[in-house]
Amino acid sequence: MLGGRRVLIIVSPSHVQSAAQVAASLADRCVGSYDKVVQHVPAAIASAGVAHARSVEADACIAIGGGSAIGLAKAIALETGLPIIAVPTTYSGSEMTAVWGITTDGVKRTGKDEKVLPRCVVYDAELTATLPAKIAGPSGMNALAHLVEGLYAQNANPMMSTLAQDGVRAIARALPRVCANQADLDAQEEMLYGACLAGILLGSTGMSLHHKLCHTLGGTFNTPHAETHAIVLPYATAFNLPAATDARHRLTVALGTEAIASTIHALGAAVGAPRSLRELGLNREDLDRAAEIATRTPYFNPRPVTREAIRQLLEDAYNGVAPSP
Repeated sequence: MLGGRRVLIIVSPSHVQSAAQVAASLADRCVGSYDKVVQHVPAAIASAGVAHARSVEADACIAIGGGSAIGLAKAIALETGLPIIAVPTTYSGSEMTAVWGITTDGVKRTGKDEKVLPRCVVYDAELTATLPAKIAGPSGMNALAHLVEGLYAQNANPMMSTLAQDGVRAIARALPRVCANQADLDAQEEMLYGACLAGILLGSTGMSLHHKLCHTLGGTFNTPHAETHAIVLPYATAFNLPAATDARHRLTVALGTEAIASTIHALGAAVGAPRSLRELGLNREDLDRAAEIATRTPYFNPRPVTREAIRQLLEDAYNGVAPSP
């Protein structure tokens, strides 16, 4: 498909067996697997991956795993231009975007570059059927966050908003089912459909407060990516929806209720996602620093962002209290 003669497989450590099967099928066209994958793609990890790809003279990458594996492949592609085939094993949606992220000195930087957009994405429900519920739940909430923020993006449009609304409906329906029964392939396929739409929204619209907070918490305090999204989402949603009429209407239709933020909060609890930032190891004194970093640089958000308001949002998320409008 890519004409690659020296293919490097970037793989999450939990999927080395799948990588071995792919390597066997590629035979002498594979130059090996690389599993030095770390969440949030620290700059040192990215540099080491680039150096390895160059040392084996790779001319293409296959990324097998979750957002961290795909993120490392993107970091390599950003420097080398190597084409990527993505085989996602979670619901992060990163595989559908030209967005990259690299963490340097505790600050996560993101950007867009068509070089990192995978040329091909392979969705396989049998791969996500190996996800334990403790990973599937937060991963699905991560995908849901892309859809919710896409609905009130500065460049939101009717086409993307229609996709987002359908993605929210699919994930809200399928995520509890895959967490209850990993082997439900119909539910897995519906989740992958929702995750694909989430990736399209992430790549096609701007993200706002929710993603800014999650990148701050992950990049500065090394909180786990999907779990952070799962915790923060209902609070960021409650904060923004009063200033986002169309998003509020579409989410009401998709979820079948006007109690949007509390329904998202309850969904996270139902699928076993952590419910408070305290559970991720944050200390209360970290919240001041997080609020300062998250409001340091202006960015679009449907509702004005102040340090005091974000500090209170983080306090609520730290305690895990039910979000209020």
